[in-house]
Amino acid sequence: MKWGRSAAKQPRPTAAVGRRRRLLSVFVLHGARVGRRSADFIGALQGAAQGRQSLSPWAARVPYRGPAGRRPTRSPHGLPLDESTLRQSLIDIARESVRRGLNRGTSGNVSARVPGGLLITPTGIAYDDLAPADLVRLDAHGVAAPGQLKPSSEWRFHRDIYAARPDVGAIVHTHSRYASALACQRRALPAFHYMIALAGGDSVRCADYATFGSAELSAHAVAALEDRHACLLANHGLIATGADLAHALTLAEEIESLAAQYCAALACGTPVLLDAAEMTRVLAQFQTYGRQGAS
Repeated sequence: MKWGRSAAKQPRPTAAVGRRRRLLSVFVLHGARVGRRSADFIGALQGAAQGRQSLSPWAARVPYRGPAGRRPTRSPHGLPLDESTLRQSLIDIARESVRRGLNRGTSGNVSARVPGGLLITPTGIAYDDLAPADLVRLDAHGVAAPGQLKPSSEWRFHRDIYAARPDVGAIVHTHSRYASALACQRRALPAFHYMIALAGGDSVRCADYATFGSAELSAHAVAALEDRHACLLANHGLIATGADLAHALTLAEEIESLAAQYCAALACGTPVLLDAAEMTRVLAQFQTYGRQGAS
């Protein structure tokens, strides 16, 4: 005698039904793995196309390709691929300048050299609200194509620095606390510390005062930057240049740190300055400073 109820016999599926079930299980498993990421990717592309959302970290690693797997000449943003990347990098650097305490709100501005001109942050828009399409492209004469936002009011000194200095690939302008404090006293940052050599000489000069956005201010800035990578602007702030955006931001932060140290040293008394001979040696050392494999 058998205890319990015997299971009812189930009809054996046909071969075709079995194949359909197996295919369905594969699709369900695959969908569980990638469906969520695919939705994220597609959603990010749709948001980016609206000009207010950048690609998610996962989507940013996926190469965008057009029909038949061909890589298009333009990104989903409608911008040339290389310029699209530069635009996002410029926004990232602008936001980082705020996170590092070098700027507040809409103060300061950031630019990068591009063929035939420059890209610059627009005026009056907080960096966290910027989308790549908001950046303004100016030609070598400072003229923007129709339909763009208004550029930063300081676009002139960006344009003129690029024209005068072929070695400069990016500019970060800040209103950071200590650099601005010295600029408001119209004081240069002298060789109180050997790291002043980061700016390319034995001091960080302070450019003469002129109204912001004026041609006069631009001329003063270009003069103060001769043989230098950074300068103060009287009663205004700091300009830091670099071969690229990351180097310009790093220099801006270094000069702000040095300005803070100098202000602290002044509060303690009179700082002892390094003489010209020592700064010449330091500048020679800086030819290979921070470079792995250099001697």
